[in-house]
Amino acid sequence: MLVWRCKPPAVPFPLSLGTFVKHFSVIEPNPFPLHRIKAKSLTTAAAIGTHNSSCFDSFSCRQKKQIRLYVDTLLQWNQKMNLTAVTDVDEVMERHIEDSLAILPPIQDSYVSHCNASIDSIKLVDVGTGAGLPGLVLAIACPAWKVTLLESMNKRCDFLEHAVSVTGLSNVEVVRGRAENLGQNVSFREKFDVAVARAVAEMRILAEYCLPLVRVGGLFIAAKGHDPQEEVRNAERSLKLMGSSTLQLCSGTLAALSDTYSTW
Repeated sequence: MLVWRCKPPAVPFPLSLGTFVKHFSVIEPNPFPLHRIKAKSLTTAAAIGTHNSSCFDSFSCRQKKQIRLYVDTLLQWNQKMNLTAVTDVDEVMERHIEDSLAILPPIQDSYVSHCNASIDSIKLVDVGTGAGLPGLVLAIACPAWKVTLLESMNKRCDFLEHAVSVTGLSNVEVVRGRAENLGQNVSFREKFDVAVARAVAEMRILAEYCLPLVRVGGLFIAAKGHDPQEEVRNAERSLKLMGSSTLQLCSGTLAALSDTYSTW
């Protein structure tokens, strides 16, 4: 779902709320040390090979290796902590990696057409990133983007920092905290071009969490289920109060544009 903030909030807020909703981010990886390929890594490499005809066509060998290292690390750490209910490599590729990459086209199309800015270098925040989905995957796909992974659980942040190190990404920052708090922090409020959220909360709550982090004229993208119309309708009042407007609803993805004046 794409949302655009085009009106001032209907009620006063203590902080400015300019935001544009959409999800996709990219980071440029730095060289990283070679890792010994184990049996699971070979399985992951084979899984990537079976998906080359779709979303991996434009990936370099380096990016494919980063995806493999990330998936291997995710499944290894998942044995000792709850990161994902999906434990099959092929399912991870389809339900997590490809699903995350599916957010890129809506972000690219909406950002260029509505934000009047280049998509080449943007600042993206993934709210409630969990295991790094979709933020870390977007960082691999778009190395020029600066991606912030926002997560409140310490153990998951430990995993994220390790995954960033293993994959050699240099444009990813892991931030420990809650969106509702950081949205009121001058260091984070309205500092991002794009905010994305995947499987975090109901849309009306997500709007209150994510929109304060997005700059005026920015984009907020929420990845939802296959039939999110009712949830979107229930969120209409919250979106209007936050000074945003819905841009697009397609394939379970809502994009919103923020064009609200700052209320600092």
